Amino acid sequence: MRALEYLRQLISFPSVSSVSNADITDCVEHWLHQLQFETERVSYSDARGVLKTSVVARRGPASGAGLAWFGHTDVVPVDSWSYPHTGPWQAHVADGRVYGRGSCDMKGPIACLLAAAASIAPEQQQAPLWFVATADEEVGMLGARSVAAQSQLYRGIVEQAAGAIIGEPTGLRVVYAHKGGRTVQAVSRGRAAHSSTGLGQNACMALIPFLEEIRRINEELESAPQWHDARFQPPTPTLNLLLHDTNTGINITSPLAACHVYFRPMPGQPADELTARMREVAARCGLQFEVTFSSEPLYTDPQSPFIGELLQISGKDRPETVAYGTDGAVLPELRNMAVWGPGDIAQAHTDDEWISLVQLEQGVALYESAIRRWCC
Repeated sequence: MRALEYLRQLISFPSVSSVSNADITDCVEHWLHQLQFETERVSYSDARGVLKTSVVARRGPASGAGLAWFGHTDVVPVDSWSYPHTGPWQAHVADGRVYGRGSCDMKGPIACLLAAAASIAPEQQQAPLWFVATADEEVGMLGARSVAAQSQLYRGIVEQAAGAIIGEPTGLRVVYAHKGGRTVQAVSRGRAAHSSTGLGQNACMALIPFLEEIRRINEELESAPQWHDARFQPPTPTLNLLLHDTNTGINITSPLAACHVYFRPMPGQPADELTARMREVAARCGLQFEVTFSSEPLYTDPQSPFIGELLQISGKDRPETVAYGTDGAVLPELRNMAVWGPGDIAQAHTDDEWISLVQLEQGVALYESAIRRWCC
């Protein structure tokens, strides 16, 4: 099938991260079998008991480095949808674009890889082509973590040092590095009472000195040279703060309050030292503290042969960096890795998400060139 036909069917699955993605994985695995891939399923239940599943596949000889491509089948929720001509789960082609949730992030890139693989006869391959479609990338990269821990085919990718492409949308620019991530949670517990009695204990009060330290840390991240990296835009870890209070009335002392802190470290920055500093402050304030998310920056030497060959294929002069994260952040065993896919990240997660037909066509052509370069 052509990429557009694959994409139409992929968009029709409402595969938000909060529900099971088993049906869309069944569909992708069926296509892979049609393309003569050997497949392996990696499944788990998330914290709510919902079944999640990833598929890992290989076509061609078992030996040789070859090429591995990584994507994810889950998408972000649709809290609003502004495109007037169709809903988020029905692909609509207009004005040179394909509209629909996941069209850009990242069902469009999956469609391109499948179409590229379909254009090459398996008997032409002299080295393996691997394909990995994970669950839960949007909510902590849980599918990629399970693949790395459980998949036998993934071990082949690692052991044979395959070149790895993370197919997230980059406008088909070659990306050699992206930021990592850390999320911490600090929870304060008080005692609810009518505020007129003076008998309550307001949980928010204990958060105040912790928040003061977070403010100082934020100022440091924005000003100290060790936290700046001019290769990225923006060049700082861009700390973000979220506050949560369960109180329902101004005349009730808050029994529970929490804050969540998220920052994006860049290669070589002491992210764990910073989280340890936050933990110490939380302990002094009597707060419960937990690191709820951690991923490392992705970095491949921009002068490496793998990056150089991708630049040659794509017709670009130099590789770039991005500020967002990918499944590559939790796959550190992969040494030759780049982010390279069709679509504009500015369209990802929007309420009229789309990918251009030009990017789909170029994605198929460039992915086909890459498969021929490393597999044929």
